[in-house]
Amino acid sequence: MLSDRIGFLNLPFSFGNFFINTFLNMSEAGYSIKSYHEVDPIYKKLDKLLSQPILPIDRDAMEKYKAYFDNKCSKSKEISGRSIEVIPGGVQHNLAFNYPFPLVFTKAEGAYLHDIDGNRYIDFLQAGGPTVLGSNYPVVKDKIIDLLNSCGPSTGLFHEYEYKIAKKICDLYPSVDLFRMLGSGTEAVMAAIRVARLATKKKKIIKLGGAYHGWSDQMVYGMRIPGTGRFEAHGIPRSCSKHTQEVWPNSIPSLERKLRMNILRGGTAAVILEPIGPESGTRPVDYDYNKKVRELCDKYGALLIFDEVVSAFRVGLDGAQGFFGVEPDLTVFGKVVAGGYPSAGGLGGKQDYMEYLAAGIQGGKKRAMVGGTMAANPISAAAGYYTICEIEKNNACEKAGLAGDRLTKGLKTLIDKYQLPYVAYNQGSICHLETSGVMFVKINWLKILKVLKDIKARKHMMEEMGAAYMAEGVVTLAGSRMYTSMADTDDVIDDALNRFERVFKNITVSK
Repeated sequence: MLSDRIGFLNLPFSFGNFFINTFLNMSEAGYSIKSYHEVDPIYKKLDKLLSQPILPIDRDAMEKYKAYFDNKCSKSKEISGRSIEVIPGGVQHNLAFNYPFPLVFTKAEGAYLHDIDGNRYIDFLQAGGPTVLGSNYPVVKDKIIDLLNSCGPSTGLFHEYEYKIAKKICDLYPSVDLFRMLGSGTEAVMAAIRVARLATKKKKIIKLGGAYHGWSDQMVYGMRIPGTGRFEAHGIPRSCSKHTQEVWPNSIPSLERKLRMNILRGGTAAVILEPIGPESGTRPVDYDYNKKVRELCDKYGALLIFDEVVSAFRVGLDGAQGFFGVEPDLTVFGKVVAGGYPSAGGLGGKQDYMEYLAAGIQGGKKRAMVGGTMAANPISAAAGYYTICEIEKNNACEKAGLAGDRLTKGLKTLIDKYQLPYVAYNQGSICHLETSGVMFVKINWLKILKVLKDIKARKHMMEEMGAAYMAEGVVTLAGSRMYTSMADTDDVIDDALNRFERVFKNITVSK
């Protein structure tokens, strides 16, 4: 027995099992997470961050950072000034950095991005997570160019890469018997919920508060901050989310209470969650949380849906579910299944459930209506297939995870050096740097005006931090999340840490 060989018999049972599970995970499959963090200390630090006034960049330093954009990014400023006349908000993508104005990027290569003014940046956005190999990976790019020269971008008919990517995913994910490619993660979530309701004949869907599962009517509920319910459901009739519920992340008792109550309301069709925690692990969950949710779903007859839009092929070749050792009934895929190319989405799962998505002229059981002319087009399917092959060939998940560990360790050192209340933690190559704590503001509806004022101030601070990082040559996701890739060598990470330090030096800490 492994525990005998590595000497854990004398350790407390729970700790020994935890360590053994982590050891097995990291040694067998090259996961990006080498050791899973303890959750309670992270939340305690976040609570401490929220308990004190925000600690932004010194005003004089911030003015100098803003001057960078005016002086060094003039072409971007000109184009973004015109774009707002024809694009709502001036940008077409939710991840676009837009403070003080959006930058126009013209080149992506490995660990770097280049803007239209010729400035180079370290890329910790990585297109929102899919480019585990680094941006515009040459091997994949060359395959797509060859494909374009032969069949073009799309035929509307069956192509060999539809089969190849489905076979690859089914081979790597024990929980996936069949895979259906779709146009986005949002579409895949919609399909998963539709399948769950067909399979269980129940209606209620439970999600973790604060999680983002796309922007379909039924999922714009409890987004970003737990307890907000329909707060962001503008333009969405109340009836669309009447069967959507949220529970507090990482709380098994609250989930069981909801499942038990739903027995009287027609039952729960599915529980949907990100296995690393809401918002790509921004709100981390305990190591054994997913296992406990699996047990509750089995107990109450609900399907378990894992949203692995970010974690699939980033945490490991069999996703976060492989790392945690828990098999969901359905898995939502996105981003990496098209290798950073468009139309990135899909749903996989057990055959009995996935047959509800049968395409073509197959008959039999009732079918869940899904579609998409450009879903599984040759470019997307081929890019996803070759990306996954290259991730496997190069052990990219583990390499990206080591970069994430180095980045997070360095950020913690800087936080301690400058005596800042900020919080850094990571799940392998998914890294978090909380400086304002805006995502963790507690909702108090009796004091909602005060809460909204606090959120606004903390959000603006986060925007300024993101702008400062950008001016120092580091691209992040909203100034608080970073994705590392195989392209992030030690030199790249150390360079980035020097740039973060220049920002941290401009934080005034009152003694």
